[in-house]
This record gives sequence, structure tokens and C-alpha cells, in this order.
Amino acid sequence: MSLPRRVAACAVATALLLAIGTARAADDHPSYGLELEDFDYPHEVRRFDFVSQGAKMSMAYMDVAPERPNGRAVVLLHGKNFCAATFEGLIRTLSGAGFRVVAVDQIGFCKSTKPEAYQFSFHQLAANTNALLKSISVEKAVVLGHSMGGMLAARYALMHPAATETLVMVNPLGFEDWKAEGVPYATIDRLNEQELKTTYDTVKAYQLKFYYDGKWKPEYDRWAEMNAGMYHGAGRDRVAWIGALTHEMIYTQPVVYEFPEIKVPTVLMVGQGDRTAPGANRAPPEVAKRLGDYPALGRKAAAAMPGAKLVEFPGLGHAPHIEAPAEFDAALLKALGAP
Repeated sequence: MSLPRRVAACAVATALLLAIGTARAADDHPSYGLELEDFDYPHEVRRFDFVSQGAKMSMAYMDVAPERPNGRAVVLLHGKNFCAATFEGLIRTLSGAGFRVVAVDQIGFCKSTKPEAYQFSFHQLAANTNALLKSISVEKAVVLGHSMGGMLAARYALMHPAATETLVMVNPLGFEDWKAEGVPYATIDRLNEQELKTTYDTVKAYQLKFYYDGKWKPEYDRWAEMNAGMYHGAGRDRVAWIGALTHEMIYTQPVVYEFPEIKVPTVLMVGQGDRTAPGANRAPPEVAKRLGDYPALGRKAAAAMPGAKLVEFPGLGHAPHIEAPAEFDAALLKALGAP
């Protein structure tokens, strides 16, 4: 065989080996169905069936009763890259302290319906959540939201103040308006292209950088695989599309300007190492470097909300309830006046 042919053959063989290696790497991580089938939740998954925007919907949720009820309830709202199951440890702590705990998967996420067409808005998701709570006779609750769920929790408190005992925002998105700060708009088609590239490795890299300050623990693998597994399964196209729609929702529906209008008791719980800023990767460098300053943003938000209490966690990132559960849970119970 001539030298050029041997070089070409080696190149082909190398490409094949790389492809096989990539496939094997992907197979090392689980695949989950469109509604997160085969991923186990820590408690019974229940269903709230209703009609929204002319289509049948089913919201998955866990409703965990305490052994010694204190007469109070907590509703847990997950972030964009999380699910109700991610609150596993917090559910245990809160139910052990006497709270009834309702952890919800929003429409479009995790084990809930992923509609082919839906107008995603925080108003709609808050209305869905309120309807669910009414259906199970939760008239008033502590509403705790993490990340994107923090934006949703704020919207919920604005829309349903009488149903909100206390608003708790854990490293919420929405502390700043990225559009106003200079992050360029990305079309849903472009966002969809990016979502389709999601793998376990991209999820881990992003979370390692922004959520855990460069320190990965084995227990984080389950949550990264939960997120990435839906992009690796048969429903990946729908999952990616909804990921693009909800990314655009976060960008176009800021809640920061309405913080002064929140009239319920509010607790902000902020990991000080967080630098999360969706869209910063498409912003000019001089813009990107000033985004996601959670220590400053948390203090500014607390000052804007009448009577808000700020709890800061030095050295923790975007998910303090996962990164340091004992420290976080103790601070939360204290803020809620629970023993």
C-alpha cells in the first residue's frame, strides 16, 4: 500500500475508534424517557391532570406528610436543570421538622407533560402550581424556589400573596435583567441547536464551574445524569426544544423590577461563590465579566424587598442545599422559625 493510502487508512481507523469511544462514553451514562421514565424519585409520584392552553396536561409531584405535623406546608420549585427529586434531602429535613412538603415538576420538565406547543411564562407556571395546590387543599404555604424556580417563586408570591406564607429564594435567577445588562438575544432556533448538544460531560462541566466552585463530589453524578439522561433518550428533540423555550422565557421575563412589590415575608439564601448568568457566553467579554455577581446582587435584592432577610453562604455556589445540606437546612429551619 502506498504511503498516502496508508495515511488515509490510518485516519479512517482513528476516526472510527474515536466514534466508538464516544459511543461507549455516552453508553456509560443512563438514558431516560420523555417524562424521565426509569429515574426513581424518593417518594411516591402523584399526578395533577388538568387542561391548559387547550391541551391535556399532567403535573408530577410528591406530597410528603410529616410524622408530627406542625400545620404548615412548604412548596418546592426546581430550577431549569433540576427536578423535584433534587430536593430529596431537603424534603427529609422539612418533613422531619413537621412540614407537609409538596415538590412539583413544572409542565415541560422532568416527569411532567412536555407539550408539543406551549406558551411558557412564569405567570402560566405559577397559575398551574396554584391550581395544583388548591386541588390538594394547600391553601397557604412557604414557597421555596431554587435557580429558575426562584424566579417562579417570586412570580407566584406576586400573583398569589394570600397563598404565600413566606417566599424563599435560593440562588435565584432573575437577580438581574441580562437583556438590559447587554446580553444579546438568541433566537429559539439557535438556543435549540445549543440544547441538542447537551451531554453528561457538558452538564458536568457547566455545573462544576458555576454550581460547585470547581469541586465535584460523587453524589452530584446522580443529578447530572438525571438532567443529561433526558437529552440522551428517545425524547431528546422535545426536551431540547422545551429547554430552548424556557431559556428564552428566563431571558425575556425579568422579575427584578418587581421586587419592591413583593408584600410577603421573604428570605434570600445565597451561595456567595455563584456566578451563574444565562447567556453570558454570548455577551461581549466586558459585559460577561460583570454578570452573575451573586454577593452584590443578593444584597441589592434584599434592600429592594420590604423586610427581606438575607442569608449568605460563604464558599458555596449555585446549589447550596446540595453542596452543604446540613448548613443550608439548619439556616432554612431557623429562618422559618422551626425547631
